[in-house]
Amino acid sequence: GAMSVDSIADLSDNTSELLEALQLSHSGELDLRRSLGKKNTLSLNPLTWQVPRVVERCCRHIETHGLHTVGIFRVGSSKKRVQQLREEFDQGLDVLLDERQCVHDVAALLKEFLRDLPEPLIPRELYGAFLSTAAMAGPAQLAALQLLLFLLPPCHSDTLHRLLRFLSEVARHAESSRGPDGQEIPGNKMTVSNLATIFGPNILQKEKPGEKDAGAVSFEDSAAIILVLQRLIEHHQTFFTVSPETQRDVLRRLFQTDPDVIDHLLRRK
Repeated sequence: GAMSVDSIADLSDNTSELLEALQLSHSGELDLRRSLGKKNTLSLNPLTWQVPRVVERCCRHIETHGLHTVGIFRVGSSKKRVQQLREEFDQGLDVLLDERQCVHDVAALLKEFLRDLPEPLIPRELYGAFLSTAAMAGPAQLAALQLLLFLLPPCHSDTLHRLLRFLSEVARHAESSRGPDGQEIPGNKMTVSNLATIFGPNILQKEKPGEKDAGAVSFEDSAAIILVLQRLIEHHQTFFTVSPETQRDVLRRLFQTDPDVIDHLLRRK
């Protein structure tokens, strides 16, 4: 999956559709002080954090302004405002999301982006494999899920990791709490189960949107999708951590077979 190009236009037709879906963010791109509407040329160097700009900015906006918003992802949004934001991101504009944007609009935009990807965040060819882990339990289930995550292309893996980290943070604020002076801080009511129910069908898709039976998911599949996403949210830190022993074993093998790859992997790590 390694490549190094300077812009979207340099991508070949068979490149990951997630990369084609939207420009990616790089380490210096997410400076919120930049002016609204400014255009930038973004690098798709695989050594950088490969997360679509819209995903990173939506997550940051909600983490900053919406963690205590009751019913986030459930309350309705303005279709007109969401469509305008979507068009601005699709045009490659440097869209600034700040306190002026409605949290529910940004939440709806994030859901729409994930739902409408040409290839879902977890590729369709792995749909059955991920769902099969729902019948497993304990360490075996977690180990199987981690191995499946290792099969994701870097851009899918990075984006899923960012999304799961974000959903875990949202769930951490589900319950009401008390502030330093005793005042009640409302919870957003979005538990891990609630979030998995909402995001599961957007991340794990069996059919392409618009295809016959695309919206028809059996009760068994629906329950499995929710369970799998729950596990991914609950254990995301473990899933995206490779043990030192495994890393050393991989590097030893690569030194014998593909020494030129080692420098690339170490820089990406």
